Amino acid sequence: MNQTAVSPCQNFHGYTLCFSSEDHPFYHSPRSTLLDGVSDPILTLAGPVLAYWSLSLFFHYLDSSEWKWLQKYRLHESAEVQAKNLVTRTQVVWAVIFQQVIQTALGIYWLSDDGHGDHVLGQHRLARYIAPILAQLVDRHQEARLLPQVTYAVYWWVIPTLQLLFAMFVIDTWQYFLHRAMHVNKWLYRQFHSWHHRLYVPYAYGALYNHPVEGFLLDTLGAMIAETVTFMNSRQALLLFVISTLKTVDDHCGYKLPFDPLQMITSNNADYHDIHHQVIGIKSNFSQPFFIHWDSILGTRMTRQELESRKRRQ
Repeated sequence: MNQTAVSPCQNFHGYTLCFSSEDHPFYHSPRSTLLDGVSDPILTLAGPVLAYWSLSLFFHYLDSSEWKWLQKYRLHESAEVQAKNLVTRTQVVWAVIFQQVIQTALGIYWLSDDGHGDHVLGQHRLARYIAPILAQLVDRHQEARLLPQVTYAVYWWVIPTLQLLFAMFVIDTWQYFLHRAMHVNKWLYRQFHSWHHRLYVPYAYGALYNHPVEGFLLDTLGAMIAETVTFMNSRQALLLFVISTLKTVDDHCGYKLPFDPLQMITSNNADYHDIHHQVIGIKSNFSQPFFIHWDSILGTRMTRQELESRKRRQ
């Protein structure tokens, strides 16, 4: 996208309002591309794939190790993984690769290189909305002092944070109701979602083992909708896609690790999703990948204690 030239300083409400193109937070790079020779949209597509296999290989390394201290953190014994799953690891790998090829091909046509707008112009435009609100709270002298600070904070921190959180909410909402529908509707379950539940005992690189139709509807389309409705640029989408990918892999890793940050920040973690993969819990814990609010609100949440209690009764 071509930048629109604008003066860093403009007369505004009787005073001069200035924003510098050199003044930006640590997370922002003024470079035309984050990596030399790689466009931002291509990096946005490659990032989730690299994140998926990097974290999956880490957990596969843990699976292959014989460290005794890990045993207390495993949700299932290694022998149980081999005995109860209805699909080979080779089939899982090829199915995941196929889904990632589809996602990448669609992303090439979907994403645009739109992360290089004029941020000075953007802050000046935002200031015109903030100024009337600030004028109701402080006098003119304080407004002239506070407006650039408030505008900077809202532009660089508040809006991007709200975009990310709302995108997570959109993905959670999309996946909850579609995921639940694929369990409630027997035809949808038999034709599509039953593929994923061939992994009775999930493991990390089986996180995206889905029927191709489900993979497109649940994961690919959900991410595209979230990126679109929140007006993210390609760099913001990179962050969203990488976080959601890492979270999805972690939710299927088979470990309840006390030092895993992805399992600490939310109750929707590997232990929570593992319940959904068990026969007793298969009609519960539909939420993924971030939070559990829809399960809690709509009464489909099951705790580990409830699962064990039902097992004892049976």
